[in-house]
Amino acid sequence: MQTLIPYLPNFLLIFCRITAFFVVAPVFSTRGVPPTFKIGLSLFLTFLILMAAGGVKEQAVVIDAAFIIAILKEILVGLLLGFMAYIFFNAVQIAGSFIDIQMGLGIANVIDPMSGIQSPIMGNFKFFIAVLLFLAMNGHHFLIDAIVRSYEWVPLDNNVFTRIATGEPSDFLIQAFVSMFGLALQMAAPLVVSLFLTDVGLGILSKTAPQFNIFVVGVPIKIIVGFLLLIVVIPGMLYLFQDLFRSMFESMEQMSKLLGTVPKSS
Repeated sequence: MQTLIPYLPNFLLIFCRITAFFVVAPVFSTRGVPPTFKIGLSLFLTFLILMAAGGVKEQAVVIDAAFIIAILKEILVGLLLGFMAYIFFNAVQIAGSFIDIQMGLGIANVIDPMSGIQSPIMGNFKFFIAVLLFLAMNGHHFLIDAIVRSYEWVPLDNNVFTRIATGEPSDFLIQAFVSMFGLALQMAAPLVVSLFLTDVGLGILSKTAPQFNIFVVGVPIKIIVGFLLLIVVIPGMLYLFQDLFRSMFESMEQMSKLLGTVPKSS
């Protein structure tokens, strides 16, 4: 105990990064995960990291005026890594929004029990599939591995604010947003294009047979076509989500490198 007590500030810094990561990380940040479980898991991981990666191998941190800045830096690193993973999960919700608009379900939103906010019906459905596949692929283990390995790139004596001042993490975050929308469009493209062609067919029908009330007939037809296409597309979602998860972990690794590399001299 006398050996570990001087490293109590290191323990607190590691605990700040882990808890900040779990606040925004997908799956762990959902309302279905009890806060006591998050705190217990954070304490357990903090102890492991302290003994293995980011603790007793480094110099003991002294609690002084700069310790508050160190706490803010660790919280910022955890939030950035967790948010990087979270925005790629949002691609599923955005893809569902694209599909809902084409199917005519854009007005009908439901409460997502995972996040507690309103979300589109198709987005909520795809999000549940993504979470199930993520857990089946042991994605939660890779998330924990990512935050543990972040200490290889961003140790406790990091200078995150200097790295952020270079603008590289901010530029990469913007690129991640662009990639998120691109992936969302790829996931929604088959149904969006098919439903657009359905709209074209309904438009031709309204011109050739004006006696049909196209607004009454078109809505159920688009919903039926949308669900039939969804049944066809669901088996291929496995490969789409694999690409999504791979891009997510690659982005988290790249963000860790940007936060941990030495900035270029001007």
